[in-house]
Amino acid sequence: MPELPEVEALAQFLREHAVGAVVGRVDVAALSAVKTFDPPVTALSGRDVSGAGRWGKFLGMECDGLWLITHLSRGGWLRWIDEPSRTPPKPGGKSPLALRVNFFTQEGMTPAFDLTEAGTKKRLAVYIVDDPKLVPGISRLGPDALEVTEEQFGEILHGASQRIKTAIVDQTLLAGIGNAYSDEILHTAEISPFANTKTMSAETISVLYEAMRSVLADAVQRSVGQDAARLKGEKRSGMRVHARTGLPCPVCGDTVREVAYAERSFQYCPTCQTGGKVLADRRMSRLLK
Repeated sequence: MPELPEVEALAQFLREHAVGAVVGRVDVAALSAVKTFDPPVTALSGRDVSGAGRWGKFLGMECDGLWLITHLSRGGWLRWIDEPSRTPPKPGGKSPLALRVNFFTQEGMTPAFDLTEAGTKKRLAVYIVDDPKLVPGISRLGPDALEVTEEQFGEILHGASQRIKTAIVDQTLLAGIGNAYSDEILHTAEISPFANTKTMSAETISVLYEAMRSVLADAVQRSVGQDAARLKGEKRSGMRVHARTGLPCPVCGDTVREVAYAERSFQYCPTCQTGGKVLADRRMSRLLK
C-alpha cells in the first residue's frame, strides 16, 4: 500500500507534471471506484490543474477549485503516460485500470495518468469534491505523522491503550503510516510491536517519535523526485525488516521474524525489539492445533 512518503512523492510528481495543464477527457473504467456523483467526473474537463495535495494516504489534484481525490488502498497506483491511446478504455472487464485523466499541456503535449489497481479486491476510491474535507476518510484523519508534535504524539498514544503496532497505523489517531513503515519505525526505535501504548514511558515515546520522524523524512527524501514508476522499487530498497522474513537483520544479524493475522502480517527483529523473544505467530498456532 502506498503510504505517506510515496503519496507525498506522487503529489509532488503531479505538481511538476500536471500543474498548468488543462484536463481533457476523463475516462472511468471501473464505475465502482467513483464514490461521488455530484459533481460528476465530467466536471473536471476543461479546467486548469492548479495544485496537488496529500492528506494522510489520500492524494488529491486541484482543478480550478474542484478536487479529484483518490485513496489508492492496497493495490492501487498512479501511472503517468506521455503518449496514451486516444481510444477511451472500455468500462468493466479484468483490466487493472480504474480511471484515466487526459491532459493538454502548454507545450502541445497530450499526456495522461491512469489510476490502476492490482488484485481481485477492488478498494481504490475516487472522489470529486469542492472541499477535500468532504471526503469521509479525510474528515476522520488524525494529525499528520510528519506534523504532529511530540507532546500531541504522547497524548495520542496514552489515550489509545492498545498495542503500539495497532495504534500507529490507525488513521484516526495518526495519518499517513501503514503496515510497512510502522515495521520500520518500530525496528528503528527498538520497540516491540506488542508494547502497550498506555504503559510506555515518556523516554520511550520520545525515542519512538524521533524514529518516526527520521524514517518518514528519509523515505520522503528518497522518494520525492523519483519517476512515479520507480517509487515502489525505491520503497522496497529502503526496508530493513518489512517484507524481509527469514533474512538477516541489517543491524544485528538475527533472523527477521513474522507475525501473521487476518489478511496481513508484520515483520520484526527479536534481538533488536523483543529482547530475543519470538512473538507468537497466530497463523502457525492455528496450523499446529
